[in-house]
This record gives sequence, C-alpha cells and structure tokens, in this order.
Amino acid sequence: MEIKETNLQSAYNTADDNGKQMLRALFPEMKWIQNTDKSKLPVTERIKTFGDACYELGDKHPYVQDYLTIDNGKVAVSPDILAYLKLRIICAALNEGWEPKFTEDEWRYYPWFYLYTQQELDNMDDEEMQELHMIGTGDYETEYCGFGYAASIYVPSNTHHANVGSRICLKNSELATYCGKQFIKLWADFNLIKR
Repeated sequence: MEIKETNLQSAYNTADDNGKQMLRALFPEMKWIQNTDKSKLPVTERIKTFGDACYELGDKHPYVQDYLTIDNGKVAVSPDILAYLKLRIICAALNEGWEPKFTEDEWRYYPWFYLYTQQELDNMDDEEMQELHMIGTGDYETEYCGFGYAASIYVPSNTHHANVGSRICLKNSELATYCGKQFIKLWADFNLIKR
C-alpha cells in the first residue's frame, strides 16, 4: 500500500496527540513529522522538500488545494505545469506570508540558471559541479549541456526586461539562491522541455 506524503501530512495535522505520536513512530523517515516545534528554525531549515512546503502552508492553503485537486485526481498535466504548481507552493512557504505588492520601491527575486555546453562540463571538476548544483539534462530537449544554478553575476545578464511569474518570486536573494539550489530538479522541469 502506498501512502502519499501529502495524505500523511493531512492525517498528522488532524490527529490528536496520541495519533501524532503513533504517526511519528510509524514513519520515522519523515523528518518533518519528528520535529513538531519547527517554527523556531529558519525557513531554510524547515523547507527542505516539497512535502515540507505543503506542511508549512497546510492543506487548506489555496495553492495546496490546487495541487491536491490535480494530484488526487491523477489528472494528466505536463511536467512544466506540475513543476509550476509545486514551485508556487515552495515559494509561498519560503516567503512566510510575504507577497509582492508590485510597488516601485519593491524588490523581488528569482533563481537564475545557466546551461553549460558539454565542453564546459568536461572542463569542470567534481567540486565545481557540486557547488553549482549541476544536474544532467538527459531527460530534457537540450542536446549536450548541463543545468546548474548560477547567480546572475556569473553570466552576462540584463534583468530589467526579465518577465517572471509573481507567484514564484521570493522576498530576498538568499531565498532565491536557496530555492534554486535546493529545488533545482523542479526548476529544470519548469524551465526545460522534457523528452
């Protein structure tokens, strides 16, 4: 029998103390369930997985509800749409209630990525590839390249014309960096075309 993490989170959220204790004993691999006083930790320590983000927002949050409608119904959606649904949940959780107002003095942040050629990959050592959080792109329509997180200072860039969805922007550059590195596979699904 397969138990979905989102269903486990819903059960945990509605359980009494005895039920929560039983779930912690049954699912010790679920780190989010083991530390019930996570609110004192920084958000980057609380949100390590998509499940953590769902738990942080709660199953009544509209973004989580949208995801559950698609996921529970097994509705077939393209990988980029599914990634978008997950990323907006993750970004909302990382932003801890902050939402963009789109005022002139407001800054919003978004992870930057870079596609490397095979030649560039061949010239990188393992440590550099690890630092850039490189992932292979064999599952994507990119030919010979790797997909890695990169801050905009590493490549020529001009951001004043960038169009970024407001639901996946972050309130500061540190969260954008963390989100880009921690959830790089979701960002690849969102930004690249799956084979």
